[in-house]
Amino acid sequence: MTLRRIFNWAIGLPIAIVVIAFAVANRQWITVSFDPFSREAPFAAIDMPLWVLFFCGVFFGLIAGWLAAWFAQGKWRRAAREARTELLRAQDEKARMKRELAPPGDANP
Repeated sequence: MTLRRIFNWAIGLPIAIVVIAFAVANRQWITVSFDPFSREAPFAAIDMPLWVLFFCGVFFGLIAGWLAAWFAQGKWRRAAREARTELLRAQDEKARMKRELAPPGDANP
């Protein structure tokens, strides 16, 4: 556990320093336009610091990656659910057969 914690700090701390330095160095405001036809008077535009745009991109990229992985692993979740159902059926069948094959006077199931 300690080695993992040291590894996380050794990787995470430099990344955090770089991210903070990026945010401090890119404080200027930019206009993000959602109108591809009019540059002078866009119908939808947002003013924000450059670092906010960067972090929004990273955030939406993480969400998109998580969703893609979740959908890609759907077949494995379905297979696990079916295997669990089959196991429960087999256990129920075993219990039923055990009850049917037990001698009539046997009190232990």
